[in-house]
Amino acid sequence: MTNLLTRIKDIIVADLNEALNKKENQNPIAMLNQYLRECERETEKVGKLVGRQTQLRDEFTREYSEAIKLAEKRKHQAEVASSAGETELYQFAAAEQHHYEERAQRLQASLTQVTEQLDELERKYEEMKRRVKDMQIRRMELMGRENVTRANLEMNQILEPNSYANPSFSKFKEIEGYMDRLEQKVKSSFFSSTIDERIAQLEKGKNLNLTKE
Repeated sequence: MTNLLTRIKDIIVADLNEALNKKENQNPIAMLNQYLRECERETEKVGKLVGRQTQLRDEFTREYSEAIKLAEKRKHQAEVASSAGETELYQFAAAEQHHYEERAQRLQASLTQVTEQLDELERKYEEMKRRVKDMQIRRMELMGRENVTRANLEMNQILEPNSYANPSFSKFKEIEGYMDRLEQKVKSSFFSSTIDERIAQLEKGKNLNLTKE
């Protein structure tokens, strides 16, 4: 279990920049998401191990309490048998008392060890959860920066096309150019449809002036 915890801790504590720089062309946010999913899975595994260790401690506690009760019970029975002069019964009760006292001692030692191990597991588990939470928050910060960067890039490409290597007009410039061309077409169409009428009016006005003279 210690080796497993060490391996998991190494994964959590590993240098994030090194993980992100393995493939420069990949999306760093996507790589970070994958890395976090792996850490979350490993943390979940450790959580289950901690739960099992807790159950084991509780079982040792129950067994220890039971052994203490049985030892005290046999001790009392041995005293009663001794007072009554029941030698065989006393010997059996005394042997049982000794057996349960030895069991209680072994269980107490095991319980102490298991409790210490559980305390260490819980400490490391809490540390892992804190690190994962810190990375989740860091991911949110990076995603916010990425969103702002992408939004500014898109807006700058539209509003400030000359600041980029691409010499094409901005979207607004393209729309303005289209409107100008459309207006020219409308004007041309208008002149084409009215030129005969307007020329006729001009000629009529000219003839009137000649008549007056």
